Amino acid sequence: MEIILAKTAGFCFGVQKAVDTVYSELKKGGKIYTYGPIIHNETVVDDLASRGVQVINTPEELENLHGGSLIIRSHGVTRALYEKIMQSDVKCVDATCPFVKRIHDIVAQESASGKQIVIIGNAGHPEVVGIMGWSNTPAAVIENAAEAEAFETAPERPVCVVSQTTFNAGKFQELVAILQKKPYNIVVMNTICSATRERQEEAREIASSADAMIVIGGKTSSNSAKLYDICRKECENTFFIQTREDLPLPLKGTEKTIGITAGASTPKNIIEEVLNHVGTGREF
Repeated sequence: MEIILAKTAGFCFGVQKAVDTVYSELKKGGKIYTYGPIIHNETVVDDLASRGVQVINTPEELENLHGGSLIIRSHGVTRALYEKIMQSDVKCVDATCPFVKRIHDIVAQESASGKQIVIIGNAGHPEVVGIMGWSNTPAAVIENAAEAEAFETAPERPVCVVSQTTFNAGKFQELVAILQKKPYNIVVMNTICSATRERQEEAREIASSADAMIVIGGKTSSNSAKLYDICRKECENTFFIQTREDLPLPLKGTEKTIGITAGASTPKNIIEEVLNHVGTGREF
């Protein structure tokens, strides 16, 4: 049996930076807060909670904080919330992913010039919510073909299209193609990060030749779910797991090639544990 582990599996630059930031702040002492779970991985979040890191999820909770450090996660936050944090009684430590920050800048600038902002991404996802909050005018979020077909704005108003950094690259192009058929002056900024594109392409390539494919990621991880969808189209025998505790898998035992990839919020130790179990055949 051949096991192929994706080279791009695991933490991306932005996530690694955010997680490292929290552990670095812990070494300094004092109370540590994160705005929302630092990443979409329960193992990491639980470990940080055991070390005293507290997660806050609303602006109202922020008002009750006095002292300590508040870390903005890689997804970023709205402009209004960022300003509120800066004015609060806590030290702000901004761990927003640089690729996400770039989108904030694009959206702020383009909306200020009068363009209608369209975000291709998952409505309600923290990153998308944050991006929307940097537009000077209401931004539209498009997640599927039906929403792209239904999109309308003033005919004379230019449109600027951006993307959630972890969106499915193929799906992004499909939705852009629908929008470009409309009678608008459209500027498209493909803001899917390079790490995401590489991860998705590698996963697709491995899955296309694998007898079974394993995608490791947190159950709330959007980018991991997209990896599963991509792999599932290439390999029907694709499984989405969070840790080695989700093994064994319902395999036939005749598989000759098993591919493994993992989302951007999956720690290296979890990937290694799954790899070791698959390698010894214990999941069969």
